[in-house]
Amino acid sequence: MTPTDTIAAIASAPGAAGVGVLRVSGPAVPGIAAELLGRDPDPRRAHFTAFRERQGELIDRGLLLYFPAPASYTGEHVLELQGHGSPVLLDALLRRVCAMGARLARPGEFTERAFLNGKLDLAQAEAVADLIAARSQAGARAALQSMEGAFSRKVHDLLQALIALRVHIEAAIDFPEEEIDFLADPAIMQQLEALRAQLADLLREAQRGVRLNDGLRVAIIGRPNAGKSSLLNALAGSDRAIVTDIAGTTRDVLRESLNLDGIALELADTAGLRETDDPVEREGVRRAHGELARADVALLVTDAQHAEHDLALLGDLPPSVERIVLVNKIDLDSHAARYEVRSDAIWVWASAKTGAGLDALRDHLKQLAGAGSGEGAFSARRRHVLALEQVAAHLGLADEVLRATRAGELAAEELRQAQHALGEITGTYTSDDLLGAIFSSFCIGK
Repeated sequence: MTPTDTIAAIASAPGAAGVGVLRVSGPAVPGIAAELLGRDPDPRRAHFTAFRERQGELIDRGLLLYFPAPASYTGEHVLELQGHGSPVLLDALLRRVCAMGARLARPGEFTERAFLNGKLDLAQAEAVADLIAARSQAGARAALQSMEGAFSRKVHDLLQALIALRVHIEAAIDFPEEEIDFLADPAIMQQLEALRAQLADLLREAQRGVRLNDGLRVAIIGRPNAGKSSLLNALAGSDRAIVTDIAGTTRDVLRESLNLDGIALELADTAGLRETDDPVEREGVRRAHGELARADVALLVTDAQHAEHDLALLGDLPPSVERIVLVNKIDLDSHAARYEVRSDAIWVWASAKTGAGLDALRDHLKQLAGAGSGEGAFSARRRHVLALEQVAAHLGLADEVLRATRAGELAAEELRQAQHALGEITGTYTSDDLLGAIFSSFCIGK
């Protein structure tokens, strides 16, 4: 439902030495602007004026900018008031605007109105929050790409191809009396195969977009005293984790956020994986397994003596989790630092103590996190990846049905479900509960 009231919020308040911004959106904006300025404002033109209370008392002096609908961020009449960054002055100005007919905005309500008024789709709206929360240069660039519609355009292209396939199959269903078996047409399977390939490419890009947005989650695992905490300290460049010769020193998950050349990483140093009777250490091991289940990368720290045996610790991971084996402590044996691609994992020979070989590990982690992904890389959220995975599952079932039974009705239903899952990304099909959850995570004023 299109909102009919007027909202206001402090959009930017850097402090007394800076500029504070108050944003207002809704049908009452023209009247509020005229009362503050003393006349009707010129659209999209900055007016220097005095902001006064109703009785004439001066609140502040600053700039007033009026953007009439629909050529505004929200698609409604929008007013921006720029004054001194003092929280006291901004709060007084906000109270004055609310007394003229506005109400306080909820978190994310400006962007929610932009979505409801068709100025942004849901993926673009989420990218606004991702840009504000970006923790790295790569994440900010990716969020900008999504905000400009890079992700949405790819979803739209996929949706058009899916609709074309639905039309083809449902046309065949509509003429069952014809002697020709339209569902046996090789073009249908070719369309479906091309659609699945297009989806697979988009899913990989979206997974990379999640990593650019959230940071690559790396779980450091291994036996006690393998050098996990030393590795965390070496990558972080500081003594974040306690390092001793006593096995079982790390009892809980220690997290560290890193920024490697503009790429965000989330490292988690976990307890050594072993059987133990110590209840505290046993809880640490349980938490280590939980961290591993949520990770994008499992980084197994071992040494040359135990490497082949320790590979079993990576055995139960899902295929989506990247695997790295760090053969540590090469400073204690005759092994040289090197990087090797194997079928079971990426192998890196290094020393957390001396730093030898760690540059290769850093470079690989940056590549996994999206470094060098180019100008077209976009941000994405985990809900987008889940939606695309649902689309892939429905297309896979449609493929099975058409190959096994040529049951067009069942295949058409799978394609309909796939279209619905795809529409959840951009907001074509969206529940009010999902919208509430998404926009409540925004900051006030956006």
